[in-house]
Amino acid sequence: MPTLSQCSNVYRAAVSVLHAKGFQVWCERPAGTYFAERDGWDFCADDPVALLGLVALFEARAPAEYREYWWRREAESGPVELPESPARPYVSVGGGRTP
Repeated sequence: MPTLSQCSNVYRAAVSVLHAKGFQVWCERPAGTYFAERDGWDFCADDPVALLGLVALFEARAPAEYREYWWRREAESGPVELPESPARPYVSVGGGRTP
């Protein structure tokens, strides 16, 4: 079993982290779309965990100003290709083991 998985019981923790980072967070109903905003930078996602992921991308890229596709890097264009299993074996701290 993974150490942490995306599910609704993680939502409250994700919202707490967003608040601690200084974001205001809200959910527009009835669609249930989640938003976070800080200093004019606003993000939208289907759930708080995905919203936190977008904020992590923003923090990692650290754009100085807005421009179209600010999150992209030239080497990252094209389809995402991931292996079907981890490159190296590991033992999860959650007790799971990879094949």
